[in-house]
Amino acid sequence: MAEAESSSELSSGGIFQEIFTSPLNLTLLSLCLFLLYKIFRGDRPPDLGEIEEPLPKLKKRDFTLAELKPYDGVENPRILMAVNGKVFDVTRGKKFYGPDGPYGVFAGRDASRGLATFNLEKEALKDEPDDLSDLNAMQQDSLSEWEAQFTTKYDYVGKLLKPGEEPTEYTDDEEGKDKKEN
Repeated sequence: MAEAESSSELSSGGIFQEIFTSPLNLTLLSLCLFLLYKIFRGDRPPDLGEIEEPLPKLKKRDFTLAELKPYDGVENPRILMAVNGKVFDVTRGKKFYGPDGPYGVFAGRDASRGLATFNLEKEALKDEPDDLSDLNAMQQDSLSEWEAQFTTKYDYVGKLLKPGEEPTEYTDDEEGKDKKEN
């Protein structure tokens, strides 16, 4: 009987030695453990913490540069930016256009010159209205491409007013009509 116990101890030790010394067996064991983990723990959705409620859709209106400035994601949770005279609500793209995003410098501003010239420095942005007349053809094309991208991806909320220009009065009916025209 003692011999049977010692031989079972020896054979179980041999099994463990075989499993842990063979790379193929270690790989298969790891795969089995991973699959067991996924079966028992993988069904749970990841805890995302607090989920932010999306902001209500902004009513359509026109903006001056001064009125656009507070919508930078710091002073106001909504992020707006102007591209080629059109103002877009880019709050959905907070990770790009928010304060910590790579394009955060454009939030609450007219981003046309910076996007056209691929310049992400604050010095490239003007604090007064920019007519963009000094942009070359390639930069104008680039700006048009950016405008088309923003038009398809983000909500158009109005136009950027030039000095002395009167804002457009938008109604609910005109809102849909004006969007098609732009």
